Amino acid sequence: MKDTKTILKGGRIYDGTASGPFVGDILFQGDRILEVAPSIEDPQAQTIDISGLSVSSGFFDAHSHNDWFAIKKQPVKYFDPFIRQGITSFITGNCGLSAVGFEPDTPNVDKVGGDLFKYSDDMTGVYPDAESFFNAIDGNTPCNIALLLGHCSARASVAGDAARKLSPEETERMKSILEKGLKQGACGLSLGLMYQPGIYADVAELREVAELCEKYDRPMTVHPRAESKVSMDYPLLGRAHNLRALDEMVEVTKGLKMKFQHSHLIFVGRQTFKTKDKAHAILDKMRSEGIDAQFDIYSELLGVSVITVVMPAWFQALGAKEKRKWWNKLRFSVLCKASIMLLGFGWDDIIIAYLGEGNERWEGKSVAACAKEMGKGCIDAYLDLCEMSDFKGRVNMGPYSTPEIISWQSKQDTCLYMTDAWVEEHGVQNPAIYDCYPKFLQNSLLGTGDTMPRTIRKMTGAVADRFSIKDRGYVKPGFFADFTVFDEKALENGVPNRSEAFGIEKVFINGRCVLEGGKLDEKALKTTGRAMRS
Repeated sequence: MKDTKTILKGGRIYDGTASGPFVGDILFQGDRILEVAPSIEDPQAQTIDISGLSVSSGFFDAHSHNDWFAIKKQPVKYFDPFIRQGITSFITGNCGLSAVGFEPDTPNVDKVGGDLFKYSDDMTGVYPDAESFFNAIDGNTPCNIALLLGHCSARASVAGDAARKLSPEETERMKSILEKGLKQGACGLSLGLMYQPGIYADVAELREVAELCEKYDRPMTVHPRAESKVSMDYPLLGRAHNLRALDEMVEVTKGLKMKFQHSHLIFVGRQTFKTKDKAHAILDKMRSEGIDAQFDIYSELLGVSVITVVMPAWFQALGAKEKRKWWNKLRFSVLCKASIMLLGFGWDDIIIAYLGEGNERWEGKSVAACAKEMGKGCIDAYLDLCEMSDFKGRVNMGPYSTPEIISWQSKQDTCLYMTDAWVEEHGVQNPAIYDCYPKFLQNSLLGTGDTMPRTIRKMTGAVADRFSIKDRGYVKPGFFADFTVFDEKALENGVPNRSEAFGIEKVFINGRCVLEGGKLDEKALKTTGRAMRS
């Protein structure tokens, strides 16, 4: 049976180019847009009146980890809150931790995904390469998925979580995994230099990854080694650590002509806020030297990470007993206390999100509060909490930014928008799963964000362009029929941070209406998503 034609009639259309909106109609059939015009009449088409509302291409989440959830046997619940924000497409595989990109016979599948993500029995299978992943999800998952290949995942395949330099043979095997993914349609490669085993990679190894990105003209997204003025991976005194981490990326990319994407450009800790101008100056200099350097942000003041995020690499590499030896604990304690003083970020800013079954009593409490309840010092309490979770717990941390910094960064030409969030099975959720995008839109309407046409572009066409996603991100004939319909008055007057979206009226994915009147079409969402090969 031939698909029925549909007209979205009378909406304020934002086409994804950053041009001003215009009132008009959109005609689509099946999964493709046929016509966009001030007025369209077609007696064979059904008409959906959206007058008084606005419409754009479906929003892209430019930094996601939902590759791990697209392969769930029952994936809808993991995409539910994102669809309610108007998000239809995801750039996944970020922070070096892709679900894909390992040798089929590796004994280290359990180490792919670092301490954040794992293959499990509730997934449809195990997918070592991009082709098998794309084939598995195409038409079998709710939303559209593009894929970055993770350096951490590929490194874990060949060397596990070994805290050492790779051998030449291991380096070549790792590169072969990554290059295969690019040939199969991956939209780029990702680094996660705060996560195992990415923390053990040196500049020479990272340069090999960057050269692959240059060769295939794909972005290299980077979770840098530090995002705060003081971290555990550099000597305490001297140049701010987040700037040293950027210096490392300058060295890695020097002389190349490539796309560099700074993931979640945040400034962790109150003393780090003052480094924002210098960080942007480094990115400006990279651009002046031929690097296409951009960055992405979320509209949140906190973020999620593994509980070991404040541990230096040398301490993480120790066994549990070695960590408790007095000289190692003393060294770690001294470094932590000095860092807290220099950073303006402490144990009361680290909130336990999840430690595992049986440890729910600690969820939602800061490490400082847990220490008081335990009757211990913060260092000992922190190590106890780490051990409870087998050093794999989850925390919510802040402050990562300020409203003023978000406002300033959101207006930059080289900024993209994202959530960096996923739905957790247990514990405290990341608030970005609920209303990150409505808040960007609200900021625009209130004058604290970018203009609405530019805000929409940073959620749509600019992301598609950046990651070479064909026929998506724009409201144009021939493009896929992904649409987000929103109410600007409801967005402007909405109340944020209530664990729910606001202002989003309808969502279409590949021509099918999956959200209307606050209700999801869960049956349709089992098959609406497509693989987005670059």
